[in-house]
Amino acid sequence: MGNCCAVPQTSDEKNRGKHKANPFGVDHNDQAVTNGRYKSYVLKNPTGHHIEEFYELGRELGRGEFGITYLCTDRTNGEVFACKSISKKKLRNRVDIEDVRREVEIMRRLPKHPNVVSLKDTYEDDSAVHIVMELCEGGELFDRIVARGHYTERAAAAVTRTIVEVIQNCHEHGVIHRDLKPENFLFANNKETAPLKAIDFGLSVFFKPGERFDEIVGSPYYMAPEVLRRNYGPEIDVWSAGVILYILLCGAPPFWAETEQGVAQAIIRSIVDFKRDPWPKVSDKAKDLVKKMLNPDPKKRPTAQEVLDHPWLHNAKSAPNVSLGETVRARLKQFSMMNKLKKRALRVIAECLSVEEVAGIKEGFQLMDTGNKGKIDINELRTGLHKLGHQIPDADLLVLMEAGDVNKDGYLDCGEFVAISVHLRKMGTDDHLRKAFEFFDKNETGYIEVEDLKDAFADEAEATSEEITNAIMQDVDTDKDGRISFEEFAAMMKAGTDWRKASRQYSRERYNSLSLKLMEDESLQMSNEGK
Repeated sequence: MGNCCAVPQTSDEKNRGKHKANPFGVDHNDQAVTNGRYKSYVLKNPTGHHIEEFYELGRELGRGEFGITYLCTDRTNGEVFACKSISKKKLRNRVDIEDVRREVEIMRRLPKHPNVVSLKDTYEDDSAVHIVMELCEGGELFDRIVARGHYTERAAAAVTRTIVEVIQNCHEHGVIHRDLKPENFLFANNKETAPLKAIDFGLSVFFKPGERFDEIVGSPYYMAPEVLRRNYGPEIDVWSAGVILYILLCGAPPFWAETEQGVAQAIIRSIVDFKRDPWPKVSDKAKDLVKKMLNPDPKKRPTAQEVLDHPWLHNAKSAPNVSLGETVRARLKQFSMMNKLKKRALRVIAECLSVEEVAGIKEGFQLMDTGNKGKIDINELRTGLHKLGHQIPDADLLVLMEAGDVNKDGYLDCGEFVAISVHLRKMGTDDHLRKAFEFFDKNETGYIEVEDLKDAFADEAEATSEEITNAIMQDVDTDKDGRISFEEFAAMMKAGTDWRKASRQYSRERYNSLSLKLMEDESLQMSNEGK
């Protein structure tokens, strides 16, 4: 997230006395004296302290663990940008502060590149750090792939080449990205020819040749095995790009499990499946590159330049232009449909609540709906939940809002809020889950079958595809008998890992614990093999 030091205040700022003492950064030697008191800053040499003098912050574009990204308009010429505003209250410790400093410093040092979002300005006031950067409003990588009717190996090669060129640019300038994943690549605009841009350097780090790192960061499905072993260098970025390439070619991640422990074990084993559709129709050159990029030995893994020199990528335009078929697009699409399945179940559970339960929840909704509009926005939801005793982090609140807002109008109506409340109550009892299960099990067989899924999504045109309903079935049907039992349904509702949304919410502490467990497992395995 950034690197830098202190900003001395001007005499005007001192005289105005507008700056209050800041609680963090005591050990950073980044202090200026204000009226006899010390004042700390996160950034070194920001463009200014008062962003509102130069930019107007507009609608919210997105939220992360530390801040909110807004549409940002230059007051002098009307040019639009994105502004990531990082709340200082969220910077809980020295590590968080260093992350912000490093992110800004990396964006400053990396030379201008057509596929890397550019930094415009930085501002810092008492409450937040504001990073003004190039606006990318063309949508996420996978969303555009799904929207296209024709998807080919050649298209996957073009995307992969762009991603690896970004990696090469980073490595040439002493930067490891450390969090490469599809969500961190956006198209600059909605044009078909829009460039793809890397947008987030929040976990990136500077490195010197031969330097090794042991901090476990990143997103679980894209982590290299040496990250989990806590001994890695720049080679991890090539692994992550290899994971993305695998997904681009088949629509599913190479290392998959229902738990973090399971995902980590799959990564350590590094067994890559090239048997299921569409791999038989993928070219040998493409598969060869995937195998090389996903080599578990970082010393044998190709560098970014070697990947770009590979025959499949050297001239990406020569890659096969034959469609990979609907399988890939359907698999990418099925992740969003899986979320809709869960949302529909939540609505059914909400409808099954007792009159007393519903009355209490609706009373809470009315308290939040201060304007009596019959709907609430995310700010009203946040305020209301706090009043009801739910202290929910903004990142989780955004997930709740997205999950509940079925009609995607930016608001929750009362029915949607009831469903959210059920979720907050951990799905209630198994009786509630049983009611939801019975809603899908129309023919009362005791199982949800493919036809039941089709009936449930009859109003979702894209979900009627055999590929999508079969893919949902495959994910939820853990015993592979071709149908979903109540136990499998309950497990999906209570847990389930969405690999597309996996992010920094997986804390360093959780991964440190996971890493230790993996090392214990490996040590035990080696010991058993030696007997």
